[in-house]
Amino acid sequence: MKKIGLLPKIIIAIALGIGCSFFFPGWLVRLFLTFNSVFSNFLGMFIPLLIIGLVAPGIAELGKGAGKLLLITVLLAYFSTVLAGVFSYTSCRLVYPYILGDGLSALGNMDMSNALSPYFTVEMPAFISVTSALVFAFILGLATPLAAGNAMKDLLCDFRDIITSVISKVIIPCLPLYIFGIFLQMGAEGHVGPVIGSFLKIVGFIFLLHVTALVALFVISGLAAHKNPFKSLVTMLPAYVTALGTASSAATIPVTLRQAVKAGVREETAAFTVPLCATIHMPCSILKITAVAFAISLSMGLPSDFATYLGFVMMCGITMVAAPGVPGGAIMAALGLLSSMLGFDANMQGLMIAMYIAMDSFGTAGNVTGDGAIALIVDRIRGKVSEN
Repeated sequence: MKKIGLLPKIIIAIALGIGCSFFFPGWLVRLFLTFNSVFSNFLGMFIPLLIIGLVAPGIAELGKGAGKLLLITVLLAYFSTVLAGVFSYTSCRLVYPYILGDGLSALGNMDMSNALSPYFTVEMPAFISVTSALVFAFILGLATPLAAGNAMKDLLCDFRDIITSVISKVIIPCLPLYIFGIFLQMGAEGHVGPVIGSFLKIVGFIFLLHVTALVALFVISGLAAHKNPFKSLVTMLPAYVTALGTASSAATIPVTLRQAVKAGVREETAAFTVPLCATIHMPCSILKITAVAFAISLSMGLPSDFATYLGFVMMCGITMVAAPGVPGGAIMAALGLLSSMLGFDANMQGLMIAMYIAMDSFGTAGNVTGDGAIALIVDRIRGKVSEN
C-alpha cells in the first residue's frame, strides 16, 4: 500500500485542526498544546545541531583546489539564490498591502498566548546559540579540507547522516500533529479565518513570483550563453515536472542532467554543475521563505525593513547548503534564522512550516529547473576559459 506523502498529511492536519476546533473541549485542546510546547522546545534545542550537521559537511564537500570553475559555480548559485530572495522581498513589499488588505491587521491582532495554554512544558535550552552554530559550522567546513586524510570529513558526513535521520524519522513524522495543534488552537480561539484567507492569496502570489523568477533567470542565462532562453526553459520542463512528484532536488538529478545536455550544455559541464547546484542553488526555496516570512513580519509588527531581510536572505542562502533531501529540508535549515534574525516565535515558525511544505514541491521544481540556467552560464564560461 502506497504511503501518504507529507504534503497530503499537512493538508489533512490543517483541515482536521480547523474542524476539530469547533467541538473539542478546552481540556483536549490543551493536551495537544502540551505536545506542541514540548515539540517546539525540542526544535529550538535541535536547530543549532541541525545547522552544524548540514552546513559544515556541505561546505567541506566543496573541497579545496577544485579550480576556478567550482568557485564560479558556487558564486553564481549563491547570487542567484540571494537575488531571488531580494526579488521576493521587493515584490511582496509592493503588493502585499493591496492583495492582503485587512488580512494583515486581522493577523496582527491575533493573540495566541493567553486563552489556552499547555498543561506543562519541558525546557530544552540549546547548548549553543544559532549565530555561534553558524560560525562554528563555517570554521569546520572551511578547515576540514585542509586537514590531512579524510577522518574529519567522514566524521562530519556521519554527523550529517544522524541529523538527517532525526529530521526524517522524528521531526517530519511529528510535523502533521504539530500543525494540527497550531490550527486547532487558532480555530478554538477564533483566529483561523483571517489566516486561511490570507494564506490562499499568498500562495497564488508566490506561484506568480516563481514563474517570473524562472523566466528572468533563463533570460539572463540566454544572454550570457547566447541561447534562446524560452527554448531552454521549455527543454528543462521535464525536470520541473519530475521534481513536482519527487519533491527532492537530489532525486531529480538524472532528469536534470539529461535535460541540461539537451539544452546545449556539454556533458562534462552538466555532470559537474547539476549535482553541485542540486545542493547549493535554491532560488525558489528562498523566494517562498522570504515571501511567507515577510507577510508574518508585516502583520505582527516585526522588523521588515530591507536591511533586516537582506541579512536574512544572505545568511539563509548559506544555511540551506546541502539541505537534506527530505520534504521541508530548506525550511528546517532556516528555522534558526527566522528566530534569531526575524524574531519569530514557535507559533510563527509553525505557520512558516505549514505554508512552506504546502508549496514544497513547487519550490523544488523551480530550483532544479533553474539549475539548467546556471549550467548554461558555466558552460559558456568554461568555453571562454578553454579558448584562452
